[in-house]
Amino acid sequence: MESIDELVALVRDELGLPVTVADADRHLDDVTGWDSVHLLWLAATLERRTGRSVPLPAVLEAESLGEIFRVAVPR
Repeated sequence: MESIDELVALVRDELGLPVTVADADRHLDDVTGWDSVHLLWLAATLERRTGRSVPLPAVLEAESLGEIFRVAVPR
């Protein structure tokens, strides 16, 4: 996982949510169809895809897909 574009594509293609890169900084409550189960799925999927542990407390506190990306894929 190298970019926010890849994360958005993952959410769109695997979860079927109608998100674009423009939605990356929207509050998760404002993302159509988003719920807490998606958040847990995304954290587990990011661990598998990146090969490293994702800090779950930080992911749970994230308010947007962009924040999740920054937590899960540190630069």
